[in-house]
Amino acid sequence: MNKKIAPLLAALLCAAPQLSHAALADDTLVYCSEGSPESLNPQITLSGTARNATTTTLYDRLVDFAPGGSRVAPALAESWTVSADQKTYVFKLRRGVKFHKTAFFTPSRDFNADDVLFSFNRQLKADHPFHAVGGGNYQYFQGMGMDKLIASVGKIDDYSVRIVLTRPEAPFLTDLAMPFMSILSAEYGGRLQKTGRPADIDILPVGTGPYAFSSYLKDSTIRYAANPQYWGAKPKIRNLVFAITPDASVRLQKMKKGECQIAVSPSPADLQIIRGNQQLRLSEQDSMNIGYLAMNVEKPPFNNVLVRRAVAYALNKQAYVNAVYLGNAKVAINPYPPTMWSYTDKVQTYGYDPVKARALLAQAGYAKGFNTTLWTLPVSRPYNPNGRKMGEMMQADLAKVGIKVELATFDWATYLDKVKRGEHQMVQLGWSGDNGDPDNFLYTLLSCDSVTRGSNNSRYCQPTFNKLISDARRTDDIKVRSKLYQQALQQLSKDEPIIPIAHSKVYRVLSARVNGFVVNPFDMDYFAPLSYQNR
Repeated sequence: MNKKIAPLLAALLCAAPQLSHAALADDTLVYCSEGSPESLNPQITLSGTARNATTTTLYDRLVDFAPGGSRVAPALAESWTVSADQKTYVFKLRRGVKFHKTAFFTPSRDFNADDVLFSFNRQLKADHPFHAVGGGNYQYFQGMGMDKLIASVGKIDDYSVRIVLTRPEAPFLTDLAMPFMSILSAEYGGRLQKTGRPADIDILPVGTGPYAFSSYLKDSTIRYAANPQYWGAKPKIRNLVFAITPDASVRLQKMKKGECQIAVSPSPADLQIIRGNQQLRLSEQDSMNIGYLAMNVEKPPFNNVLVRRAVAYALNKQAYVNAVYLGNAKVAINPYPPTMWSYTDKVQTYGYDPVKARALLAQAGYAKGFNTTLWTLPVSRPYNPNGRKMGEMMQADLAKVGIKVELATFDWATYLDKVKRGEHQMVQLGWSGDNGDPDNFLYTLLSCDSVTRGSNNSRYCQPTFNKLISDARRTDDIKVRSKLYQQALQQLSKDEPIIPIAHSKVYRVLSARVNGFVVNPFDMDYFAPLSYQNR
């Protein structure tokens, strides 16, 4: 590393003094987050934790979702056209957009087409100079098959970009609004390459978003400063701080003391307490999410469908909804909730039935059961507020049918990395939808493409299912797509590689002084519109 840069890097990554009451003035908002992001570049992250720390703070995309909904709206692209064969998209780019000026980078030009090509081709092309930086694994981009879908990304002129697809793709435009399609600075990348520090692009981020990166102390604090040259509505609060606080009870205590102004994922046991506190507000919404148990179908005995069905019958989902979510969720039978189009309840279901579970185990050759390991979620997430407690209940349920379970867990980043590598047998995870399309659940979580890319946590690759969800991407006829997805859900329920547990509500705890917060169906928080009362 460049000797002049090393001290700056260390200072930026570690400069995070304790938050004092003096610091929590009207020019600062502290957000109590549940975990550390895996990276500060959404191209190489998968978790909702990283999504909030990067996507709505540091970066923009060509298009975004209109506040509070799933309608696609212009962002860095002011407009676009689509060819008659739906394979060519031309985007007219916004002029005058500034990249962040930081302690480690001063841009010499505005955002233009070169930045779009740099950001997309980094993920698309194996020979791109930044493709292998950070390991070359773009879980979202590759897991959604974008590397096979996008034929080329070309520059027409400085403010026009042409994207050519290999085939029509119904959800393509909404996919462009997702975090992994964020735009990075090509100029910054070039400078890092010249100085031999390309990896800095993922840890010292530069974007065009409403906030710029200031410093990060892992497992403690991320600091951001408002971007005074932001192209959109300027942030109303000057300083944004992420206080990384894994324990939900500690997050609530910080809210009560005024040390945080927003906190994620409160414990269900605390909801009534929050509602009764005049200094706090509780935001809630039915979300597009799923909490599930994945079984690694590449490892015995979970390569046997009878075993997977037996596990499904052995789990008392309603008991988990009652005890873990305290009723603030609905038992799931599919990977996405009933509010999404194409949902069907005409699938094979697995009610709590230990007798059926034992019979299936015997049929599979495991009359005496077997030993296995279950990884429990280490952070509180909306789709599973208490992984350890749910794990203990699952352990007890499985013991009743002869399956002896050892519980294990890891810190959040390690947990995700080990699951991506397929090291698990059974693992708790979940998903919050990113774009309102069933494809975002089925292809991302369960396609053959997503096995090797690391977002398919069951490692499930079934030809009939895979063809159905692939065919559904190739038409924009909503009736045809719905029928294909319903057939896919029916196939999936027979194979049961994941056991859907619950669709939960999403909660945020807010200081009563915070104005402008809009609930987002994708469990993402936008900070630029926020302000304080009586400023």
